[in-house]
Amino acid sequence: MEDCLICNRINMIKEGTNKYFVAELETGYVVIGDHQYFEGYTLFLGKEHKCELHELESGYKQQFLADMSTTAEAVYHAFKPHKLNYELLGNGDSHMHWHIFPRRLTEPNPAHPVWWTPRETMYSDSNRPSEERLAELKQALSAELNKLI
Repeated sequence: MEDCLICNRINMIKEGTNKYFVAELETGYVVIGDHQYFEGYTLFLGKEHKCELHELESGYKQQFLADMSTTAEAVYHAFKPHKLNYELLGNGDSHMHWHIFPRRLTEPNPAHPVWWTPRETMYSDSNRPSEERLAELKQALSAELNKLI
């Protein structure tokens, strides 16, 4: 869909122009988040443009959830957080995509939801990884994914 941010990001993956792309799984794509306030922040983008889990055929839905879980496990091993937060929202971008946030006790508010972090803080340009850091994040996540798939 032309006006869908997630579809546009997937098209960039297919064109080889999405620098955040890490891996393709059966039902989606693993990407490092553009902003790394929560170091290791990763997204799992569903291949199908669907808004809700119940819209997926049963077997595909099970695989989608398994692929997301595999992605989260890789995030956990790659970035060694205290806890992971998982979110499938869709209020802003209705194409199903999972946010996987590594959480650390060293954060200013480790017990609060990630969305309590002010947007201007979380999405500050200072939280965009350098090209070198992005390569390190992608390599770490890719290595862990390869152990699991």
